[in-house]
Amino acid sequence: MPLHDLTQVKERVVCEIVEMTGGMGFAGKLAAMGITVGTKVKKISSQIMKGPVTIQLGNTQVAIGFGMAKKIIVRGEK
Repeated sequence: MPLHDLTQVKERVVCEIVEMTGGMGFAGKLAAMGITVGTKVKKISSQIMKGPVTIQLGNTQVAIGFGMAKKIIVRGEK
């Protein structure tokens, strides 16, 4: 399956996180929200013009900034 960043995934698609291209602080912030490599996430929504991206992890929904979502590389359908 192809790799792409989280901003390119369509809404309601489940994908697996394979890489995070930010530094240790970035990875730490995401880990505190439960977003780690190997986690399966479902993209719920995104905003036009680089707004926040909402994803679902289990029963929890989390909104992350567009810049952070660009640094999360996922495997799955686009």
